[in-house]
Amino acid sequence: MLESFLASASCERVLIFLVAHDEGYLREMADFFQTSTSPLLKQLEKLESGGVLYSRLAGRTRLYGYNPRYPFLKELRALLEKVLDFYPEEVRTTLLANRQRPRRKGKPL
Repeated sequence: MLESFLASASCERVLIFLVAHDEGYLREMADFFQTSTSPLLKQLEKLESGGVLYSRLAGRTRLYGYNPRYPFLKELRALLEKVLDFYPEEVRTTLLANRQRPRRKGKPL
C-alpha cells in the first residue's frame, strides 16, 4: 500500500510490523511475512542509519524499534496506523495479536 511512497515493499513490512508490535527482531518479521531476511535486514539497517529506528541487543538477539527521538515519529506512526486500517482483516488481526512465548514444559499453571 505504501510501496510507491516508500519505494520498497520490505520497508513497508518493517514499519507496519513495528507499529503493531513496538519492537521486533529480524527472523520474527521474516517469518510473519514469509519472506527472506536479507531485504528486511537492508531496510532495517537503512532505517536505523537514518535515525528512524534504534536497535539493541537482548542476549544474542537484535531487537528493533522506533527511535523516540525521531522528529516525525508521531506523524509517521499516525500514517502507519491509518495504513494498517486498510489491510485485510485477517492480516490485521494476525499482526495485532498479542505475542506470547510458549510455556516452559512442565511449568505449573
